[in-house]
Amino acid sequence: MIINPENIPQRTTSTYPEEFKQRVAGRIKQAVGNAALIKNFGVNLVKLAPGSCSALRHWHSKQDEFIYVVEGEITLITNAGEQILTPGMMAGFPAGKADGHHLINKSSQVVIYLEVGDRTPNDEVDYPDDDLIASSSENGWIFSHKDGSEY
Repeated sequence: MIINPENIPQRTTSTYPEEFKQRVAGRIKQAVGNAALIKNFGVNLVKLAPGSCSALRHWHSKQDEFIYVVEGEITLITNAGEQILTPGMMAGFPAGKADGHHLINKSSQVVIYLEVGDRTPNDEVDYPDDDLIASSSENGWIFSHKDGSEY
């Protein structure tokens, strides 16, 4: 199936609790995998404005993630520190590895990358820098504090 990204709706919203949403302002996602009717994994074409980040730093208990940089220079932050990724570079994040990661656009240009993630059910996401845990459900993500109380 051929996909023209010009025909895919752009999403700027976030499911994070309100106090975290500003950190991902400037992130535009297009669900190109959904447009291809792919069900077992998701593929998003992401544009990240200068100063924005892809997500809060996190890691998944059951879902793998993979990114491919298409355009621009982006900073990957993991437990190991910061690394610059440029077009053609890739990074993978295996499920269950407690290595929090996210991307920050520290450049002055928009960055474009593909993000791929599987859709394994019963996933949990840990956010090591924030008082936040996410659990997948049939109705989407449920966010709670690390003490178990919901947002």
